[in-house]
Amino acid sequence: MKHLCCSKFLFILFVIVTSLSGSLKDKSEIVFYADYISYPTIGIHDYIIVQPQNIDTNTHGFSIYKDKMYAYVSILEVNKDTKEYKKIDPKWIIGENSSWNSAVLDIRNKDYQKFLFEEIIEIKIKEGHINFFFDTLDSYQMYAKTTEQSKEYEDALVEFISTFHKKFPHSKLVINRGFEIIERVHKFVEAVLFESYHYGINSKDLTYKKVSLEDKKWLDSYIDKIKSYGLDLIAVDYLPQNESDKIDESINIIKSRGMIPYVSIPKLDIYGKSSKNALKREILFLIDEGKKDRSVLGSHMYGALPLEYLGYIQELYEINQGLPKIENMGHYAGVVVWLEQPYKDPKSLTKWVTKLHSLGIKVVFIDNFGTFIKSTALDSLGIETIDAEESISDKKTIIFKDDMIGYEVQPPLSIGDRYLKPRDSKPLIIYEDEHKKQSVHAAITPWGGYALDEVAIIEINKENLWVINPFEFFRQALRLKPLAVPDTTTQNANRLLFSHIDGDGIMNRAEWNPELFSGDIILENILKVYKIPHTVSVIGAEINPEGLYPDISQKMINIAKRIYSLDNVEGATHTYTHPFSWGKIVDGNLDEEYRLKVKNYKFSLEREFKVSLDDISTKLQPPNKPRANIVFWSGSCDPREDVLKYIYKNRFLNINGGYTTITNTSPWLSNVAPIGLKRGDYYQIYTGAQNENVYTNNWLESFWGFKKVVQTFKLTDTPKRLKPIDIYYHLYSGSKRASLNALKYVFDWALEQDVFPIFTSEYIYNAMDYYVVSIANESDEWLVEGTKSLKTLRFEKPDLSVDIKNSKGVVGFKTIQNRTYIHLDESQKQLLTLKENAVNKKAYLIDANAKVTNYTTSDKEQIFSFSGHTDLKLSFYLPSNCTLKSSSQALTKKDKNKISLEYKNINKVNINVTCQ
Repeated sequence: MKHLCCSKFLFILFVIVTSLSGSLKDKSEIVFYADYISYPTIGIHDYIIVQPQNIDTNTHGFSIYKDKMYAYVSILEVNKDTKEYKKIDPKWIIGENSSWNSAVLDIRNKDYQKFLFEEIIEIKIKEGHINFFFDTLDSYQMYAKTTEQSKEYEDALVEFISTFHKKFPHSKLVINRGFEIIERVHKFVEAVLFESYHYGINSKDLTYKKVSLEDKKWLDSYIDKIKSYGLDLIAVDYLPQNESDKIDESINIIKSRGMIPYVSIPKLDIYGKSSKNALKREILFLIDEGKKDRSVLGSHMYGALPLEYLGYIQELYEINQGLPKIENMGHYAGVVVWLEQPYKDPKSLTKWVTKLHSLGIKVVFIDNFGTFIKSTALDSLGIETIDAEESISDKKTIIFKDDMIGYEVQPPLSIGDRYLKPRDSKPLIIYEDEHKKQSVHAAITPWGGYALDEVAIIEINKENLWVINPFEFFRQALRLKPLAVPDTTTQNANRLLFSHIDGDGIMNRAEWNPELFSGDIILENILKVYKIPHTVSVIGAEINPEGLYPDISQKMINIAKRIYSLDNVEGATHTYTHPFSWGKIVDGNLDEEYRLKVKNYKFSLEREFKVSLDDISTKLQPPNKPRANIVFWSGSCDPREDVLKYIYKNRFLNINGGYTTITNTSPWLSNVAPIGLKRGDYYQIYTGAQNENVYTNNWLESFWGFKKVVQTFKLTDTPKRLKPIDIYYHLYSGSKRASLNALKYVFDWALEQDVFPIFTSEYIYNAMDYYVVSIANESDEWLVEGTKSLKTLRFEKPDLSVDIKNSKGVVGFKTIQNRTYIHLDESQKQLLTLKENAVNKKAYLIDANAKVTNYTTSDKEQIFSFSGHTDLKLSFYLPSNCTLKSSSQALTKKDKNKISLEYKNINKVNINVTCQ
């Protein structure tokens, strides 16, 4: 099923708003051949057919959805422009297909079958692909001149598919058509796909056409036969994207025949529609990286978090590479233009915005319009610019202010000579001068909205404060739908707690006892005392004999071995030479000016990461421990795309960066970092809070200062829970009594809270899931996929109940701070049925400090299995007609329908609930 590459087809964007009317239980599929992939868009589907050369198999999204993804392979044709064609033996060619610029090949030839396996399929499997979509199975029909020849080709195809199954028994297969052989291969096939059941393409002039009744009747005879084998049938129709009525018609007709529908354009390079479709979660940010790296742009540091809290994902786009193609914008929920320099072509930018508006995609401008305020480019946005009187003071009176203005600080009265009058808009603030001229500096407009200059963010004493409420402004201006928010802060209603240590200063001497090192002190006073998970890193150059301190190297190695011998410690590397500035890496090399200077060392990513982790796994950890695979970023904590690519290619995890330092003296949202940062296809995961270096003025004074991180934890919990509790510090905190006491204070406080202790690796997986979770919604039902590690959904509503009986994969829920947190089971696909103030007749989990490792349910019985890192604490809602039994003894308390269980020295348990 090759995509048509004809310029005759009009590109009018397919805008997926939500699922079509139907059941979220219906199977769906997508065929997507473009070189950009949105896992939140495709993940909800049961069949995902892709061009394998366009898929980076090292990404987290692929690892989550690979079991449902099918790599395209053309069996009987090879395009002449591909590298595979150059390897083709001319003896295998039986003809050509000029419509596709391809050679038609002889599947009867054993050498060609061998080529298909060794040069195409096996290579794709080595790359990480599991399942396949076989296309062009009927191309032989162009050259088979007799019935006998047709049978030869068909026998060869059957043999090839049978061999495929024997070679790769765990691989699933979808075939395009293959009607003539389906009777003999159906047991090897998961589904059969064919094109143009209701609408298709006229092969003569490449126009869209309705399939004739005669052709449909011919197809129906095969459809009934294929359905008798229990196979899924997938019908792909082609229609222009602006024909929404016909698209719905096509989907409904295909569904009525018991098939899985998909409607797209012939090139198959946009996200089409199926029986269910994902809600759009990604927001495109246009940025300018000409002078600053994206990690320090306000658009990222301040713009990502509010949208993440709402369940959306920031996608950064460098505007200087040209505006994105309109036809590639269909999967975005909105666009934010946040530029620090005027754009070179403002008229093209505003024209682009109006095109998006016509397609239902809203745009927000922050700080400026990407052009000077008096530019005629604003005319197309319906904004009139008015010149001020020269004699007029720049101080104005505010005559109207929406509730969302004044979020952290009130707006300024001085706005210069800029006067704006948007048409058909909702003003959020109106300034007026002494001549009664008015200016609207923030508004909700038909095409989106804007908040300019210091009506958006104002800088005071080097602190950035939001004037406008970013949560509410983005929600209204972009017309964002309320989502079931994948929440990275909480699990089973308890706030996630993890601790990770940068390895700096393991060799520092304890000031009160020079015979002891910082590593000793942290080991004895923290890691052994606070029996929760800790993730500890070392810097290779600080402990290895060939490093900086050869005279004490063996002592450092012994300390590290003792640390890693603890069951509650997992290993990580803080690199080999602690690079100070990752942006200074050029062609894989980093000058020693920007790292620790180790004699006779030539910088390499392999030594910094892979060898360092290998050393920890093989030389420092006990042999029975899982291999260390986490990198803690050092220095500037801003790895570029090539470095992240190395991390993901080697299946390492990564964390550090971001700048969450909010405290009582600086209680501003700008001091809370996003979950992470995307470069290319890869995410850097940020910490939950900053380390003690920040709270002690770069380790120069107030060595007790890390106590203030408790303020950070409190302010990121209320009024909105924005972050988990991440106790992040350096080994050198063990060198001073004040810093050691600060650590004890922080751990003592954290363990008094309702927490869910985890290893740092568990949080990283949780955070990576956030960026790939796929969500669909119909009325009061929500379908969620991709929740492999992330196990909480949040709704911004109190008193919202889950219908446990009619939901799948949901173990419970709890209202916290007027928000409903929903607990998910161990699977990565859940179906929720919600009700307000409903009374459940089944038991459910209220809260727990451990993960649910297994959940089974029937009409009268529910079984919950738990596994945690500390003594278990569980509570359940238990209907009066139900009884609860625990596999281990617990201290039990009951209050009406709530039953609580606390265990001593038990971190695994099974709970059995039976109801009359």
